[in-house]
Amino acid sequence: MAATKTPSHSTELGAALLSAAMALPCIMGAAHAGSAPEKGTLSFKFLNYQERQQLGKDTAVGGAPLSGYSGASAFDERIRVKASATNIMLPLNAEWSMAGTLITDSISGASPAYHTQALSGMKDFRRAVDTSLTRYLPNGTLTVGMSHSGENDYVSRAVSVLTTQVSEDKNTTWTAGLGLNRDAIQPANFIVTHEQKKGADLLLGVTQVFSMNDIVQVNLGHYSGHGYFSDPYKIYDERPRDRQHQTFQARWNHHVAAWGGTSRLAYRYYTDTWGIRSHTLDAEWVQRLGSDWRVAPLLRLYSQNAARFYVEVDPRIAPFPPSPLPSAVHFSEDQRLSAFGAITMGLKVTRQLNVDTSVDVKVEQYGQKAVWKFTGVGSQGLAPFYARSIQVGITHAF
Repeated sequence: MAATKTPSHSTELGAALLSAAMALPCIMGAAHAGSAPEKGTLSFKFLNYQERQQLGKDTAVGGAPLSGYSGASAFDERIRVKASATNIMLPLNAEWSMAGTLITDSISGASPAYHTQALSGMKDFRRAVDTSLTRYLPNGTLTVGMSHSGENDYVSRAVSVLTTQVSEDKNTTWTAGLGLNRDAIQPANFIVTHEQKKGADLLLGVTQVFSMNDIVQVNLGHYSGHGYFSDPYKIYDERPRDRQHQTFQARWNHHVAAWGGTSRLAYRYYTDTWGIRSHTLDAEWVQRLGSDWRVAPLLRLYSQNAARFYVEVDPRIAPFPPSPLPSAVHFSEDQRLSAFGAITMGLKVTRQLNVDTSVDVKVEQYGQKAVWKFTGVGSQGLAPFYARSIQVGITHAF
């Protein structure tokens, strides 16, 4: 494994792959009240993910290209991921079910040492396992879960408990969840050794059925963590050892019977003690075509401001990394902590082969630029960043 490997990046990327590539029940996912499902399900997903960043005139600061490129724009390949995930859910009897997910992903490519500069090769392999056990109660559910994720220099362990309570008229569902995680960090360059990171997640939510065609969900989340949050593979990266963040998320699903389609709208607000504030808007339309096909185009808009200790590009010395202020206690030149906006466009197509089996293909294209920030000015001097993902899957009930 190359010394430019970033464990924090691969861990966050792995979490995103679990959510985006699988679209399967996770440990903190909601479960339905009543009795266990009559059938079990077996799903397999495969994801191919590719990052690239644009170089050339678009990266210029003060009229000079940051990386020595001139003339037409060029592209540098960055992270590549090939991930597979297998999920099984088994009803044990009318009151109990269990679920498990196995994820493996192979990560390779190049990662910047600072800002979007100094791309260097890296390679790693990750394996993650999630298991959960659900008890179905007359007016709710109780789910207990455990997870383990391991790669060469980063091991994460977590436990969680999730409970739901359904009203007598079955129109309101209250949700509460608690998750605890402990990560062990041992970077290959030995910048630090035997570091740890501990955190706790709290989730509170309510889902309300307003009509035959409308469902609204509101979730509040809180995270509190302590430990090593820095990235040992990046230049000038010393982050606070404490981090807390809060999230607010609202979702509205509206079915249009005349068209045979459903709109899915969502908004998410995020704020943390590092000074980052972000907004996410999601819009998806799920359209049935006959009895066997579904197509779902989606659009996601994202914007965030920079962490208060993010060190901006210095055009006077670009493309070299600027030194933090001598008095600075915390500092980072990680592009993910900068101010930027992002746009994701995607399309998912699902084919129902028979009553028990379906296949699906999902394609997404992600773009990130400073000028796409919703308000104000984004961080300057960063190369535009793009990512493409292709997911294929099959689900069978038995």
